[in-house]
Amino acid sequence: MAERTYRIHVAAEFSGVRVELIRAWERRYGVLSPRRTPAGYRVYTDRDVALLKRLKQLTEEGVSISEAATMLPQLLAEIDAAQPAVSTAPQEPGPVSVQSWREDILEAVRALDQRRVSETLDEVLGALSPLRAYEDVLVPLQREVGDLWHSGVFSVGQEHLVTQEVRARLISLLHAAPNKGRRHVLLACFPEEMHEMGLLGLALRMRHAGMTVTLLGQRTPGDEVVRMSRALKVDLVGLSAVLDPGAEAFEAMLKPIMQGLTPGGPPVWVGGQGALTHRALCERWGARVFAGPSDWARLLSS
Repeated sequence: MAERTYRIHVAAEFSGVRVELIRAWERRYGVLSPRRTPAGYRVYTDRDVALLKRLKQLTEEGVSISEAATMLPQLLAEIDAAQPAVSTAPQEPGPVSVQSWREDILEAVRALDQRRVSETLDEVLGALSPLRAYEDVLVPLQREVGDLWHSGVFSVGQEHLVTQEVRARLISLLHAAPNKGRRHVLLACFPEEMHEMGLLGLALRMRHAGMTVTLLGQRTPGDEVVRMSRALKVDLVGLSAVLDPGAEAFEAMLKPIMQGLTPGGPPVWVGGQGALTHRALCERWGARVFAGPSDWARLLSS
């Protein structure tokens, strides 16, 4: 397993030593020799963070940093002896570091540097739990990029550059997520729907909530949703409808699914902007609309 590493702002947050001070200690006293990523960023290990904490403690006790630097062999030996106990309880970065990651990614997108986007997202996944990486970084990042695209600041290519990298990480998180639970959920996009990011995120949340999820993804024919729901005897069906094809086309896609699953079938939830636009149609056919985070508890208990 690869050793966990952190960028300098995360190391500063964990250790309590300011970024400027870390750089000064490195430059003047050589107390750390951080690795550098291919993009040129310093990265720090848990051992480096532990050393920074110890140096901070010594300087607060009145020991000069120059004197503390002469004690490095002793300090590192103490850290190495205690390292197994420390590594059993990994820390997670706070809001400042999380925001810094998103800013770093947006800066990389402006520079059209997909490698930097990829590298930073990999760092996020290495430092945060799966759900926190998704909810605190991937979702807000997609929202920010979408807003910048809608306002004309980012091009279609820049939006796609980020989306492809985020989608790859979501798939990776899904592959690693538990997928064995008492309740079985079927998730699919509307027949002509290509936007599946929200559906992937829902699958991730549901798997971590203890559910078994069968994920069909983009452009799933309505008759297949019905057939597989019956064959698997699922407890819930979730549909994604981001685009608005118009009321008539929306109803033409939803109607056969609802007729095939009701009465007596599993509850059907529909999410996405298309569902919100045609909420009245969804409710007329007996589908429940997922309007936002406040509906999460209702969805889980349905």
